[in-house]
This record gives sequence, C-alpha cells and structure tokens, in this order.
Amino acid sequence: MKRTASLAALAALLLVATSCAKSRLEQMQMAKDVTVSCTPGVLEIKAGKIDAAVTVTCPKGYFHPKATMDVVPVLVYEGGEQTGRLLQYQGDKVKDNYKPVSSKGETVTERLSFKYVPGCEKAHLELRPTIHYDGKTYEVPAVKVADGCIATYQLAKLDGEYTVKPDGYEPILYRTTEGRILYEVGSDKVNKDQFETNSMVNYKNSLEYLQTDDRTTIKDTKIVAYTSPEGGKEYNDKLSDKRAGTAEQAWDKVSSGLELTGVEVQSAGQDWDGFREAVEKSNIQDKDLILRVLSMYSDPAVRESEIKNLSQIYQEINKRVFPELRRARLVTSTEWRNYNDAELVALAEEKGLDRFDEPSILHLASIAETMESKETLYKLAISKFNSDVARYNLAMLYLDAGRTNLGGAYLSKIKEPDADALNATGVVAMRNEDWQAADLCFWKAGNDASKHNRIAMDIIRGDYELAKKDAEGLTGINAAVANILAGDLDAAGAALTCDCPKSKYVRAIIAARKGQTAEAKELLEAAKAASPALAERAARDIEFAALAN
Repeated sequence: MKRTASLAALAALLLVATSCAKSRLEQMQMAKDVTVSCTPGVLEIKAGKIDAAVTVTCPKGYFHPKATMDVVPVLVYEGGEQTGRLLQYQGDKVKDNYKPVSSKGETVTERLSFKYVPGCEKAHLELRPTIHYDGKTYEVPAVKVADGCIATYQLAKLDGEYTVKPDGYEPILYRTTEGRILYEVGSDKVNKDQFETNSMVNYKNSLEYLQTDDRTTIKDTKIVAYTSPEGGKEYNDKLSDKRAGTAEQAWDKVSSGLELTGVEVQSAGQDWDGFREAVEKSNIQDKDLILRVLSMYSDPAVRESEIKNLSQIYQEINKRVFPELRRARLVTSTEWRNYNDAELVALAEEKGLDRFDEPSILHLASIAETMESKETLYKLAISKFNSDVARYNLAMLYLDAGRTNLGGAYLSKIKEPDADALNATGVVAMRNEDWQAADLCFWKAGNDASKHNRIAMDIIRGDYELAKKDAEGLTGINAAVANILAGDLDAAGAALTCDCPKSKYVRAIIAARKGQTAEAKELLEAAKAASPALAERAARDIEFAALAN
C-alpha cells in the first residue's frame, strides 16, 4: 500500500538552474508536479521496528545543479519524536559525496527504519527538508508522508503462555484400611490367634475410630480370599471359595457392634501375582532366574510344576513366600473430607506447618494473597519435600512478576523437566531473544501452550507467514492475530472461539478491515465497555481510523 502526496511545500527545494531570483510563490507553483509516495501508506510496527520506503519523484528542471538538500525523516508520535538517518542530495554541478539528483528529473527511493517505543501507535512520518545554495540555507516546511502505526501484533500474547501446575490437594481423600487373615496349608479354618495379630487388631481399632470421625465416610468392604500356587488349580479354587466363606464369618465377628454395610466377598484362587511380587521383594538368591522361568509359562499346571521344582531347590519359597499367600484380605474403603481453604489456613496458623504434607503446603501457596507469602511457601515445599512442583510454580510466579532470569534459574533445577517445564524454559529463552533455544524447547514440549508460543515467537520476529502456518488448526487470540497479520481475515475470525472482550476487539479489527463498519463499531463498543484497557487502546488504534468518518 502506497501513500502519494503533492510536494507544493517543497518549492524552494527544487530550483531551476536559472531561476534563483524567482519569488517563493512562483517556486512553490513550480513544484506542483513533484510527488512523494510511501510504502506502506499506513505504517506498521513489525518485529520491534517501523519500516517504510519513501519515494520522491522530481520532474525535469526542478533540482538546481548547484544546490544541496538535507532531509531529516522524523517519526512524530505521542510524547516525542524519533529522527531517522539523515538523507543528503546534491545537484549535477556539486562535487560532494551526497546522492546526486539530476536536473533532468529523478526518482529517489529511501528505505527508512525506526525503533518502536511506546506511543508510536499514534504517529505520522514526515520529511523535514533544508536547502543549501550559494552559502545560504532555506528552511522548507515539513511534509507529512504517512500515517501510523498499526500495532495489531501487540494483541497477541507475546510474553509467553504457561500454566501453573495443580497442587495435588484433593477435597476428598480416598483411603483404605486393611486386615489380613493367614491360613495353614490346605486349611480354610480361621485360627483364634488370627484375631490377635497386629494386622487384625489395628484393623478393628481403625474401623472403630473411622466410624466416629465426622470427616470420614465408610463406603464398602471387600473380602478377598487367596491360595498359594501349589496343590492344583481345581483344588485351590475350591479351597479359595471355602476361605472366602470363613473370612466373611471372621469379618462379622470383627465388625460386631459397628454399623457397617456394603460387604463384597471374592474368591481369587491361586495368587500368581502375589507370588511374583513376593519373590521380587525377597532376598532369595537367583530370584531373577525364578521370575524368568515363571514368565516362560502361561499354563497354570505347568507353572505349578515348575513352582514345586523350584520350591524343592529354594526352600526359602516354602518358608517365606507361600505362607504369606495363604490368606484373606479384609479391605475397607473410606472417603475423608479434606480441609477447606479457611480451615486449612486456620490450621496452619494454629498448629504451624511442620505436619503439613506437600499438597497442603502447595495449596496454601496457591491461595495465599501476596507474592511474598506464595514465595515463602513454595520455598518451604522445596526445602522440606525437594518438590519439583514447587520449583516450577515458584518459577511461574517469577515469570508473572517479570523476573524472567530468576524464574529460569528455578526451572533449571527441576530434576526431570516435563512438557510444562520445557515450555516455560522456552518462554524464558523467548523473552531473552534466544530464538534458537526457545524454538528447541517449544518443539520438545509439544503441549498446547508451546504451540501458541511458537506463534508468538513468529510474530515477534515479524515472520507472519510462518505464524499463520504454525496457527493452522489452533484457536485463540494468538492464532487469530497471526492470520490477521498474514491477511487471512476469514481464518482469523474462525480462530476466535470465546466471547471475551479481547476477542470482541479482534473481531472488530477483522470487521473494520473487511469494510463492515456497522459491525466493527458494535464489536468495538462492546469491547471498550468491558475493558478500560481496550478502550484506552482503541483511542489510538489506527485500525479504527475509518470508523470515525
């Protein structure tokens, strides 16, 4: 897009070789055919810069052969101005190192670049020329050549997207309490001494306590009977059934006097899984050989034969493993209502944090009202539990506060970085303009946040076509802005799925660019009413310049 203007104001600039004595008015009239154009006609901020190509066309006989001209390009914006590089020209008979402009006519194009600073959103580009001739200086009024600047790229989230990890604090804790009954070889009888074992005594005491705890709800009990893998599958299945029956009778005795319901009885038969687990945990010599032999056979009868052979060689199996598998488990499930936020805070104030577990401290940090409190609690979780979740969330706290390098320092201490940590590390690199490191982290992370961050990085670097490509299949503000900048307004609209104020604002830009004035005005007013920040932006946003007409 170009902007072209007549340079009547440059009359004194463009002197005819024999006409130095002409009146200023006549000189201005002579400049009626001099034109200036700017590409783009509406300036745009891109990759932190504002670039423009300014072209001046001088007709034949306009530039005095003995004159020189200085032109200062100036970007004028709210709160200040910024000068570009000095442009210097000379006539045919001037012996200097300036760019020559022939009196026979010339077209000169200059590429200009300005650094973006806040305030440039509402700006214009002007040229300030000065003529030097015969030892005298002639000031010429400034000429406005372009308006600007479009700053739509700023609507994308350019400081990086990242998420805070959940603290793991659950409103309901699902727990179990368990008692165990052991049987003699081949027996389904529950010996009296089984009610006096630590397992069963603790189980009964636990049931009695849980029934009185107002935070606990007892849900159900499962009774599961097993046999060790010896004696034949058919025999063991029958023995397991019998043990299930006697275990239920034992449960009735243990639960006597307690208001407990919901009992489910199961007969599991031969406990191959329990055998494998017991061998893995044991100190039996050559246990790896035992496990490898077992893994070779799927037929229970063959397995049993091999077990018997192994048990003759490895007496430890008979002594330490099989007895533990001749059992019934009494497993009661409960739900424990955790402390709500107010209760948790009060408990911390009353009792201190010494007995708090990791999720509780992390949750306190998440609901703390000040950054200092959050910081203290996360550091406590790191020191007390070596918590990577705390390291990560503390890093996110620092990123939120703009303390990017400190956030990166904590991310670097995470033992096994996951997708969230890799993405956040990429955000640190992106903020530090280490594009290569940021690219690598975002590609490795591969999560939703990193995909949007790749778009942001493309936009920051001014590669709008790549931003559009990376936005394919994605929704959200970054994807929408990427498509606007690449000129695909339909794709930009399709990427907006929420009804938030910022989405309304972006939709207003799309409508304005399509020439849908009424819709653009309606969307813009809705966005401004919902967000004072967007209302302030709209006042200087050149995207809506046409709406005022």
